[in-house]
Order: sequence, then C-alpha cells, then structure tokens
Amino acid sequence: MLAVVQGMKSAVWVAEQMLAAEGIRNPTANEWYDQQAWLNAFKAISEKVGSLTLRKIGNSIPDSADWPPNVIDIPSALAAIDVAYHLNHRIHGKCLMDLTTGVMTEGIGHYTYTAVDDHHGAVVCKNPYPCDFDLGIIESAAARFRPVGSSLKIVHAAGICRKRGHSSCTYEASW
Repeated sequence: MLAVVQGMKSAVWVAEQMLAAEGIRNPTANEWYDQQAWLNAFKAISEKVGSLTLRKIGNSIPDSADWPPNVIDIPSALAAIDVAYHLNHRIHGKCLMDLTTGVMTEGIGHYTYTAVDDHHGAVVCKNPYPCDFDLGIIESAAARFRPVGSSLKIVHAAGICRKRGHSSCTYEASW
C-alpha cells in the first residue's frame, strides 16, 4: 500500500485522499489491506491523475515488496515477479507463496515470463491490476539487473490488452 504513496511523491496528499476514499487511512508497513479497495484507488488514480502515475507506482513496487533471494539477472528478475507477487498477497491472512516448500497458492492471477532468447523475453500479466502499473513493475525489476552499459526496452505487445477487455497483457523485454 505504501508503494502508492511512494509512487506519487510529488502529490502524496492526492494519494492519501484517494486511498482514504476507499477506507485506507494512514497506510503502514506490514499491514494488510483489502485488495478491492486498492484496485478502486488505482482506478481513481488513473481517471484523475493519469496512467503515467500508475506506471510510477509500479516502478516503486520492487523497492518495497518482499522479493525472492535467487534473482541475479534480467531473466531471473522477470521470472521472479510472479513469486514476489504471491509473496506479497494474502487470502484470509495466508501468504500465497511459501519459499521453504515452493508451494504457490492460486487465486490472484500470475505474471508469466517466457524467454525468447538470451536478450529477449515476454511477460504475460494475467491479474487484476492495471496495465500501466504492471509495466512499471516490469521496468523496475528488469532495470535493477540490467548489465552495465546495456540498454533496456520494455514495450506493451500489440493486440491483446486488459484495457480492451482481454484477460491479460503481454510485455516484451529486450536488453
């Protein structure tokens, strides 16, 4: 929840108002909040502030979320988004990823990474979050492990998109 506030650094008061309108007041670390309230806040942010802000919020997620320990490069970072996603969500108070057993509980969708070659891959996002938020997460996760001196490009694949009523979006990454 704090990622929303952190992602809107230049307008923290706006973020706080939008969260408060959904019943989320004074969000704190290590507290859990209703996902639908968070999604409603995202919708309000998109409509009132814009999609670029959702992208910035997504950019801040990898800095504030629990992250699996085995990430060493861009492919492992993109593959780990799904694990991190499940580590940072609960259903009825139960964490959806157990790193000790490797058991992932279903119920919130996925981020599925597929390697195309050594410097190109795709992430399919099939979850309830906005496209621009997911783009920000993917950009930030990949950027953390971008080889020095290399470029990084993340683009929304044409065609299938949740903004057009589909159940998923695909992002192509090249580095």
